[in-house]
Amino acid sequence: FSNQYTEEEARKLGVVGWVKNTRQGTVTGQVQGPEDKVNAMKSWLSKVGSPSSRIDRTNFSNEKEISKLDFSGFSTRY
Repeated sequence: FSNQYTEEEARKLGVVGWVKNTRQGTVTGQVQGPEDKVNAMKSWLSKVGSPSSRIDRTNFSNEKEISKLDFSGFSTRY
């Protein structure tokens, strides 16, 4: 999963957070922003992803309303 594309998409949509590839070949992360923007990002992560990535399954959990954003941008963690 190329996180460069994920970062670009997040910036385009205006969401903040982070993403990280795991040793198990999965991707984990956190996305924050207005609900419609977060939903658009979830849709992109579920259906599009980065070129040459294969998406078998997506699982979004821990969804909650927050009063303020914890992140100022979108980054890749290693």
